[in-house]
Amino acid sequence: MWKPSQPGNTNLTPTPEPPRPAPPAPAFEPPGRTPPPTGDQATIGKGLFIKGEITGSESLFVDGKVEGSITLPGNRVTVGRNGQVAANITAREIVVLGKVRGNVAASDRVDIRAEGALTGDVAAARISIEDGAFFKGGIDIRKPEAKLAGSAAAPAVPEVLKPLQP
Repeated sequence: MWKPSQPGNTNLTPTPEPPRPAPPAPAFEPPGRTPPPTGDQATIGKGLFIKGEITGSESLFVDGKVEGSITLPGNRVTVGRNGQVAANITAREIVVLGKVRGNVAASDRVDIRAEGALTGDVAAARISIEDGAFFKGGIDIRKPEAKLAGSAAAPAVPEVLKPLQP
């Protein structure tokens, strides 16, 4: 044991504590909100007006005005709060925060948020319309597309046979 009266090393340097890894912050996502897009995303800003066809292979965020058609199969189309779209939209996922006038077809889902307005027909596997959103049109719920086309497909549901009439 060390006693203050003992000669010895008076330089007291504490031994550094080894660094501890910080626990990962929990990913909090508000319910009903779409996760941020992964990968590339193009943006049409507030000051832009596009008239014509938009096609491509990346997601699109529209905060300006678009007239014509938007075809982005396999990607997400988000119409921002300032977005005004007068076009038919075809994509994997469509999120409406602004105004859309036209038919929309999604292979996965259509989300109409509280601030959004959609006038037109919807064809999708899933649809979500928040309280306060405006929607006028028809809805066609389609079965999700098979993930593995051509491989072991699910057996077909047999049709119910009518009893034979004598």
